[in-house]
Amino acid sequence: MSASTRPSPAPVLSVGPVTLSAPDRPVDLQLRVSAPLTGDDLPAVLLSHGQGYANHLSSLNGNAPLAHHWAAHGFAVVQPTHLSSRSLTLDPDTPGAPLFWRSRAEDMSLILDRLDEIEAAVPQLAGRLDRDRVAVAGHSMGGHTASLLLGARLTDPDDGTEVDLTEPRIRAGVLLASVGRGGNALTPFVTENWPFLATTDFSKMTTPTLVVAGDRDDSAHLTVAGPDWHADPYTLSPGRKSLLTLFGGEHGLGGVSGYDVAETTDESPERVSVVQHLTWAYLRSELYPGDPAWQSASETLAAEPEPLGRVESKEGHGSAREGARGRIDMRSRTR
Repeated sequence: MSASTRPSPAPVLSVGPVTLSAPDRPVDLQLRVSAPLTGDDLPAVLLSHGQGYANHLSSLNGNAPLAHHWAAHGFAVVQPTHLSSRSLTLDPDTPGAPLFWRSRAEDMSLILDRLDEIEAAVPQLAGRLDRDRVAVAGHSMGGHTASLLLGARLTDPDDGTEVDLTEPRIRAGVLLASVGRGGNALTPFVTENWPFLATTDFSKMTTPTLVVAGDRDDSAHLTVAGPDWHADPYTLSPGRKSLLTLFGGEHGLGGVSGYDVAETTDESPERVSVVQHLTWAYLRSELYPGDPAWQSASETLAAEPEPLGRVESKEGHGSAREGARGRIDMRSRTR
């Protein structure tokens, strides 16, 4: 995508760890906060890390290509270290281990409850956050966390109750290589070891969301449904949604979990650049209705001689509009 279509990045302030006392957690909640050096009324993105094999990408230090880009283009980005992080080395018998699916979502609501405290801990940020413009994003397991905050449901395998962790203060979301449906789409290993994934339900996930998926992300350790599984949050949810499919993209989506990390199997700075810009543009237009960033970025992608992906959008069930390779019909995006 042509760099000429993109706004220039601003200098970024990044502070971490910022520690929030959390007596109900095994350890206090640590965050990284990144924001442009100047500007007021900054929209906020809560960014949830995935898991993976690295020791510190699953922490406040992960997903730097996304956090840096969004912060350099006008967002305040808050990244927690969830209890599932390898960097914490918690006792494997800790309640909720190993993935702490409920605690991860609760971390994000705790952050929103304590934005005043976060601003006080980062004096350069004081008074600069727009509390009415908040989004959530997550990669892989972080996408599952984000989906729960956006309205997805599951059945608690411990007591059989439906879990609703929807966060009404969140107005939009981005799910990157996220978890798809449960049931017979999962591998036997996942069903046995992570039973909370078996009942994933997107039928009530109504918050506007961009789903980003690689068309070669088969994630065979998680699903028998192939790459389309990662598009389930788009396909199976109601309301206004968009899907960015990355051609040749695998689970790392070119390398969004960190700079030059060994676990990225499809390393591509060009692919990461597309993810950075399209996700920023989507959030910009969702949080500021009428802003043309998303339509412009989508049309620019489609106009490339050899586009790296395809965008499609829908307003509700059965209304997805998809053209030929690289084309998009933006008529479905009314506000």
